[in-house]
Amino acid sequence: MKLNVHEHGDGDRLALLIHGGMWDHRTWHAVERELATAGYRVLAPDLRGHGLSPRGPCRPELVAGDLVDSLPTGADLAIGHSFGGLALSLAVERLRPRRAVYSDPGFSPRNVTPQALAFMRQLLAGATAESLRRINSRWTDADIEAELAGLALVDPAFLDEAAALDADYLPERPCVPSLVQLADPSLALTDAEVALLRERGFETRTVKGAGHCIHLDDLPGFLASLDGWI
Repeated sequence: MKLNVHEHGDGDRLALLIHGGMWDHRTWHAVERELATAGYRVLAPDLRGHGLSPRGPCRPELVAGDLVDSLPTGADLAIGHSFGGLALSLAVERLRPRRAVYSDPGFSPRNVTPQALAFMRQLLAGATAESLRRINSRWTDADIEAELAGLALVDPAFLDEAAALDADYLPERPCVPSLVQLADPSLALTDAEVALLRERGFETRTVKGAGHCIHLDDLPGFLASLDGWI
């Protein structure tokens, strides 16, 4: 499947930004500006079932294939958040970026609780700027605008498929230099899984006080934790 791919900047280096479930490329609006200022050209796709990309079954393996079909190989940097981090991990050996960053990645879908899924369904059913501001007091007006725009274009079937996932996708090894960036606490990974990732050769860094959407909850902390990676 060919994805809708947003482009920003004209730098000599290339960065790929892969959004999480229930978003689209607009979630990266502040990060892409920072990367463009640092000399990157940014490509940010809308995953299938999100944004302006086509609809279809959203199994992680299929989404990973879409990334391979829609993005260039050999980027200087690839960052994937949540479900996008899982998809990136399944595509990284074929995309071969020089560095990969997995931001609170969804390597273990079984860690998503029924309560979290119910909350996501509520967001799809009727999120407003006021309700999002109550939940995410640190988000800017632009963050909330991006969230609402992304939610309006999500295929509801995505959540049904996400709820049915029960496989272990924890990567066996990093095939490129790889950082796992963690929320505090991580919504996606247990302490035991984080320890196992370290044993397998992944670097891990925690952004203190940040929630699952690290790049929105604490943009300076998100960027600081990428020191040496961007």
